[in-house]
Amino acid sequence: MSDKKQGSITLVGAGPGDPELITLKAMRVIQSADVVLYDALVSEEVLKLIPENVPAWSVGKRAGAHSFRQEEINTLLVDFANQYGHVVRLKGGDPFIFGRGHEEVEYAISKGIEVNVVPGISSALAVPASVTIPLTRRNVSESFWVVTGTTKTRTLSEDVKLAIQSTATIVILMGINKIQEIADLLLAEGKGEIPIAVIQNGTLPNQKAVAGFASTIVNDIAKAEIGSPAIIVIGEVVRFASIPEIKDSLINNGISLAGQM
Repeated sequence: MSDKKQGSITLVGAGPGDPELITLKAMRVIQSADVVLYDALVSEEVLKLIPENVPAWSVGKRAGAHSFRQEEINTLLVDFANQYGHVVRLKGGDPFIFGRGHEEVEYAISKGIEVNVVPGISSALAVPASVTIPLTRRNVSESFWVVTGTTKTRTLSEDVKLAIQSTATIVILMGINKIQEIADLLLAEGKGEIPIAVIQNGTLPNQKAVAGFASTIVNDIAKAEIGSPAIIVIGEVVRFASIPEIKDSLINNGISLAGQM
């Protein structure tokens, strides 16, 4: 009788970066892995949770520096499941929010591989909350949009334009390189005085943040030397932020804090 393990894949959301924000179930699954394939947005702190005897490979993709095409990752997952047994596919945030996780699930299932999914805490929710920006707040914001800033064609999502026309809080992922276009849209819509916060490496020790409004945010980001990965939050709820970097930025740009509205 063969002692070869039955191949399977578990798609695991690693959360926003802080290893204490990964779920207990995710930690248990990582400990049971025979091999791990992880993305570029999985923090070094989370990678330390992988057992030392478990092989782990980066198949991360970032704008302008893709190490693997999605089709190659799909094939690797299936090949590794057949070769090693239990493959943990570790993805930053939640694998089903702009993570192309479901494409990997579909491909693996089509090849007869068992797939399970462990949800993760999305950075779209965790990062604003970690600096006490409430995405919804009674009498301030009744809803929120989570939008990708950059589409497959490398253009700004049309949904950003729709979101700006609403009164909702807007959270934009992968949009730091489109910040000038986003600011221009706000100005064109007559919403140049709505606060904007930008948080890089949210929940991690090297977190950086800044805030302003449409006419200042591009320069604010440059001065603070903020880059990718970063979350953009647009809305009156930004005034509730607690961390000094955002509060000071708001004050310096003449934007009132929540208690001064």
